[in-house]
Amino acid sequence: MKRIVREITPINEGDVFVVLNHLKAKFDFPVHYHPEYEINLVLNSTGKRIIGDSIKPFSNPDMALIGPNTPHAWIGHESEEVQVITIQFHEDFLSAKTLSRNILHPIRDMLQKSRLGIHFSKEATINMIPRIKKLTQERGFDSLLDFLSILYDLSISRNQSSLSSPSYVDIYDTSKSKRISMVNDYLCKNLHNTIKIEDVANLVNMSSSAFSHFFKKRTQRTFSNYLSDLRVGNAAKLLIETDKNISEICYESGFNNLSNFNRVFKNQKGCTPKEFRMQQKLITKH
Repeated sequence: MKRIVREITPINEGDVFVVLNHLKAKFDFPVHYHPEYEINLVLNSTGKRIIGDSIKPFSNPDMALIGPNTPHAWIGHESEEVQVITIQFHEDFLSAKTLSRNILHPIRDMLQKSRLGIHFSKEATINMIPRIKKLTQERGFDSLLDFLSILYDLSISRNQSSLSSPSYVDIYDTSKSKRISMVNDYLCKNLHNTIKIEDVANLVNMSSSAFSHFFKKRTQRTFSNYLSDLRVGNAAKLLIETDKNISEICYESGFNNLSNFNRVFKNQKGCTPKEFRMQQKLITKH
């Protein structure tokens, strides 16, 4: 299994959700996690599905809902017919007060269980395929209505199954640590600068060695690898959301030269920054 990386998704604060439609999809992205919810629909492939500590075979079609910060990946057989449609949405896209309304209880309960990963039955998945495909083509307010309808119908569908064990996914929930949150804020604000571990350790009043041990225990990642993931994630967002040239994005994301940027980016994303920018034309924002 490849190492687990933190993905920075293409969704902005102003978006309700994003839809990523991958035709001729490849299964070369490593096991990863992010703070957004994700519905993943895999068509015309078979292989293994990894969600938390659950590693199980999947068949065609396959669909699951993954909650915030739960590691996941699909490793499947590639062909010209493979299609993967991914819907990502914010953890707070509906407020707790809204979800407390009686009619939304099924959605609330489903979202609460999703941190373990929820696998949907083949019947429910087949029923959703045309509706999710339609969502890749829609724009405007109707797309929001259809998205909410999909969520509700999934929440009341039969034969859902939880995948991961609670003890496993808890170790990836860094939101409970104030010190990790402080570190994240500092890193995100200073990605374009040189960042030394001793400066970050001082921020949380720890020695460098104590901080390294604490950080790896909390995130299951070394500090240097975590920082590299953030830099690549930031570069990916800039490639998607701006027209800045690749050299500008390289330095704004904290890489000291273009060749190193291209090497690290391709190692994590499986393609060069230029190729990545071309692929993202299939993303639809709502």
